[in-house]
Amino acid sequence: MSDGSQPEIELFVKAGSDGQSIGNCPFSQRLFMVLWLKGVTFNVTTVDMKRKPDVLKDLAPGAQPPFLLYGREVKTDTNKIEEFLEEHLSPPKYPRLAARNPESNTAGMDVFSKFSAYIKNSNPGLNDNLEKGLLKALKKMDDYLSTPLPDEIDENSADDVTTSARPFLDGQELTLADCNLLPKLHIVKVVCLKYRGFSIPHSLSALWRYLDAAYAREEFSSTCPSDNEIYEAYASVVKALK
Repeated sequence: MSDGSQPEIELFVKAGSDGQSIGNCPFSQRLFMVLWLKGVTFNVTTVDMKRKPDVLKDLAPGAQPPFLLYGREVKTDTNKIEEFLEEHLSPPKYPRLAARNPESNTAGMDVFSKFSAYIKNSNPGLNDNLEKGLLKALKKMDDYLSTPLPDEIDENSADDVTTSARPFLDGQELTLADCNLLPKLHIVKVVCLKYRGFSIPHSLSALWRYLDAAYAREEFSSTCPSDNEIYEAYASVVKALK
């Protein structure tokens, strides 16, 4: 139920292989996390793309989930939906989720492209170099997470802060930057282990601190698709090395 001052909000996300559970879609998970973090009342409806339900034809013809029904307004572009929610669900009633440090928005942005190149390669001779490319992108992200942000450095303190202990990209709380990156990072972790036997090295301790902190948060862990949904989604994407 809406509280009266807030329009009814319904998020339509991609359904899993059973047509009901949450499917593998980082964009759907991103918006699910944003709404949850805003602390707003909303409903989630899974859309079975195999059946092309009437809701698609009626509300968003030609669109793919995720899309949002905000009152009577239909929004279909993930970036624009995120901007719209940040603007309309704002303080003092709802938290602002934008990162304060611009670099937080771009941290890890090349991880997914390196991952895609790595898993779509079928030439064993190229595998090592592509794996190194992915590792380099992950290391760069680990470096960002271990470097103190400006607000972690106290200029009046005698102690030099050389390593960050923050749990998330932009500080102590999840932001839009995390909502964008974490769903993709989860896919990278699950797919690489299953199809390439590759694990994110534990030497990347800041990155693992980040992942552990994220999995401990319900807004992330409860919006993740099951590993089997991710396996199924990538079964036809991953190329065998031969």
